[in-house]
Amino acid sequence: MRRSLLQSVLLYACVVLVALFTAGPLLWLVTMSISAPTDLTEVPLRWIPSEVDFSRYQTLLDLNDGSGERFLSALRNSILTAGGATLLALLLAVPAAYSFSRRNASMVLLFAFLATIMMPPITYILPLYSTFSSLGMLNKTLTLIVVYTAMLLPFATWLMKSNIDVLPIEVEQAAFMEGASTAYTIREVVLPLALPAIAATAMLSFLVAWDEFFYALIFTNDLSAKTLPVAIADFSAGRVTDYGVIATVGVMATLPPAILAICFQKFIVSGLVAGSVKG
Repeated sequence: MRRSLLQSVLLYACVVLVALFTAGPLLWLVTMSISAPTDLTEVPLRWIPSEVDFSRYQTLLDLNDGSGERFLSALRNSILTAGGATLLALLLAVPAAYSFSRRNASMVLLFAFLATIMMPPITYILPLYSTFSSLGMLNKTLTLIVVYTAMLLPFATWLMKSNIDVLPIEVEQAAFMEGASTAYTIREVVLPLALPAIAATAMLSFLVAWDEFFYALIFTNDLSAKTLPVAIADFSAGRVTDYGVIATVGVMATLPPAILAICFQKFIVSGLVAGSVKG
């Protein structure tokens, strides 16, 4: 009995430590965003704000303010680039993964795809920059969508293939025996069964594209195409850095991925139920 109680206490203690380790930085970011500027420069550091100030959030949501215009423009660009790249990557990854899993496509080709994301990003900068410059596509959201799609496609294909491998092939064979085409089978049979995998792949792909900084920094130079990671760096580039504003931008930047994660969590559960095969 004592041993069981001790194990339970240790288990809950570990859970609390992991929760604090995970949520601690985010809680401090929120605290910084509502603290007065003097609180953030005091020595020793003031952990509890002397006053609660939400004016920075109002400023970032105001289009008539320079900081607000920069933030909202970067937010729009991040949603467009991450969302567009995720959608395109999934549209290409699902049939590609099906080919590797069910049509015995060469695994050498798949490993060649994976090798492209193992190289340091800087190795691709010169040819990509030269190509996009010659096509007049620098500083455009479409350029980032193309780059991010190419970056996400190998990862999404590999993840989808691993999940399609474990799906019951008998259901697909039954559809083929009824005269269904491959496209119809993928759309009506495979996709419903693979909904949890699609949701997980979409969520992870979106987060990778959302947080990408290097390519966005190189290929963009003004508000028309800059994404949030680059905008956050711009907020900290002045002579006098307002740490509260940077923290506020960071908090606001975490909201779309957090909302997406919550939505996909429910979608994965519903997908597991919807993907069940009736006997």
